[in-house]
Amino acid sequence: MSTTVYLEARDQTLRGQQAVAEVALRRLDSGLWGDSMCQVVTARKQFAPTIVAPGTQLKNDDAWNKALGVALAAQRNWALPVGQRKEIVPGASHFAASAIASPSWRNAYQVATIGDHTFYRVQSLRPRNAS
Repeated sequence: MSTTVYLEARDQTLRGQQAVAEVALRRLDSGLWGDSMCQVVTARKQFAPTIVAPGTQLKNDDAWNKALGVALAAQRNWALPVGQRKEIVPGASHFAASAIASPSWRNAYQVATIGDHTFYRVQSLRPRNAS
């Protein structure tokens, strides 16, 4: 997840980076994109790790360290009971860089715009273990 935060949001605010991590965690909870964080962030054409050129180097050490910290903090937050989690973009399952992407789901419910990213609730996701 830290690589995803770095590639998707290294130039964004802390809040924007946290929101990217939250989308990945929400997708993991749903089980629709895989059963592990690795499967979620490497699902075909879903996040930057599958879109950037192979061999892309993570060249900004400061941005990498920040992304790593954001990812670890997000995982700790997401481990809390649902009612105690701090959510930045409640219900958001997707996001897109406003100036670059024009995804087919861009008319979905907009949860928030943070920096250069707009976060969307494309579908209502429920954690797999929710009753």
